[in-house]
Amino acid sequence: MKQKDIEILTLKSQTHAQTLQKETAEAAEMHAAVSALTLERDSRLAKRDRLKQQISETQKAINQRLEAQKAHARHLDAQARLNAPELEFWQDFLCLRIEGAGREDRLKFVFSHLLEKDWEREAWFELGTASRDYEIFHTRPKLERAAIERELEIVNEDRDFGAFLKRMRRLFVETMK
Repeated sequence: MKQKDIEILTLKSQTHAQTLQKETAEAAEMHAAVSALTLERDSRLAKRDRLKQQISETQKAINQRLEAQKAHARHLDAQARLNAPELEFWQDFLCLRIEGAGREDRLKFVFSHLLEKDWEREAWFELGTASRDYEIFHTRPKLERAAIERELEIVNEDRDFGAFLKRMRRLFVETMK
């Protein structure tokens, strides 16, 4: 009986030893899994922090650009308020109308009230603004090319556009007389 009790206890102790080994192995696996999950969590937290920082930097850049755009828009609005009275002055003073010429880089300047006998008769020229130096492509009535070139040289040199418009009006008046 003692022999049987010893065998039973031996089996129980072996089973207990195996159970302890299994539990130790499982505990090691669990610790490894916990370590892997902890590393993954830490890397994801670090990535999240980097992404939050990038979002913050991007948001700051967007806000700066928006402020710059708003400032530019305010500047353009302020300039537009100044341009309207000046444009009205030139339109009234020179009996001038400015139109699009059908292309992005061209303007058509139409003068009226050139002749006392015929107030309705109009004269116009088409001005190219694509480059730094202005160009005149068409005029109606035709003007001498030399006179046009002379006026273009002056305006491209001194950049006084108001005086250029006055001189062009004078050229049209002389040609129509």
